[in-house]
Amino acid sequence: MALNQTEIRVQGRPVMVPSVELNGNTVITTGKWLKTAALRDEELVEGDPVGDPKLFVKGLKDTALPADILTFSQRLPDITPRYAYYLEWESMAAIRITTFQDWLHRRVEYDVRKALKKAAKLGVSVRTVAFDDALISGIVRIYNESPIRQGKRFWHYQKSFETVKMEKSTYLERSEFIGAYYENELIGFIKMVYVDRLASTLHVISRTKHASKKPTNALIAKAVDICEQKKITHLVYGNYRYGDMNSSLTEFKRRNGFEEICVPRYYIPLTAKGRLCLELGLHHGIKPVLPRSILRALRSARSKFYKLQLAGKSNAQAESQ
Repeated sequence: MALNQTEIRVQGRPVMVPSVELNGNTVITTGKWLKTAALRDEELVEGDPVGDPKLFVKGLKDTALPADILTFSQRLPDITPRYAYYLEWESMAAIRITTFQDWLHRRVEYDVRKALKKAAKLGVSVRTVAFDDALISGIVRIYNESPIRQGKRFWHYQKSFETVKMEKSTYLERSEFIGAYYENELIGFIKMVYVDRLASTLHVISRTKHASKKPTNALIAKAVDICEQKKITHLVYGNYRYGDMNSSLTEFKRRNGFEEICVPRYYIPLTAKGRLCLELGLHHGIKPVLPRSILRALRSARSKFYKLQLAGKSNAQAESQ
């Protein structure tokens, strides 16, 4: 089976990686020393693309794809382990969709209900929006607000109109865009992709300039409402926990009614190197084995570095004017 090259995004940048077509889907490998195989955009692939793992592994070994480990996960609401392979529990942030009123009055915190009332009172309107150039222009303005978000370099800062349009055009036949508007200006948006009976968010972002108007809370509320209408079982918003640490984003998700639901993620060694790395716990690299105190110190240092870098650029611009 022919070996191809497929473009993926790593920290917002395009990277070409080896790939093959198997069972009608694209399988890619990432990593330098240890190569891990996975379905491309696994969380957005419909159906059961792996099927019988034994047959899938056999088919993968018959290709020219360089891979030491294969990883794949089960999908909500299927969380009971089905296979005897080594697994880890992957933390997902999801809202179990019942009714909008149940979410509003039983799932979210009181301050979220206040935020929704405030957004409406201040004139924030939220609606589904067509994928067109006006939407892309609004997204570009949101992306270009700041090069730093949540203490990290913002990958989408200063991307061109054409690049943003290309990136946002994936899975359009199964996508829905929700926009938050203030005085006819797009101040936040969500892209949802429907995967079987799930809705997966690809981006949830608002302008920090308008944070006091609570557009992000209003966007999530609209997403829940749409999911109820479409009889979606879960609204998924990425991971709930990041590593073994909570974050401000985790707390935001919790207050907005998302809960942690863990799904089995399997790791199957394909080579002796892959088997050894699994036994030593090195299949995620060195970062997971570092002490939590060191990780916190590194994150803090990174955040301070980016803030100083941003302040330096602002000063340089002011001096040049």
